[in-house]
Amino acid sequence: MSVDKEFDLDVTFEQQADEKLIASLSPEQLSKHIQNLPADLVAAATGILIENRTYSDVSQQLGIRQQELVRAVHRAKLIISESQN
Repeated sequence: MSVDKEFDLDVTFEQQADEKLIASLSPEQLSKHIQNLPADLVAAATGILIENRTYSDVSQQLGIRQQELVRAVHRAKLIISESQN
């Protein structure tokens, strides 16, 4: 299963994360990176990137809109990508 999930939001970003790099990390490596993220990104990144849950499920659990979750996961991926370069 791919790290990215299908979602029905039209959200685009100027800066792109290195998706290949993110996908190449082991679950253990990814988990360590997630624990070093700002606190407001940890639950979103864990739900999507580690637990492989849907955006809908995670946004409902966190009580945020899916657009906010998409932005949080994108920010998390950018931070992880930048920490590897």
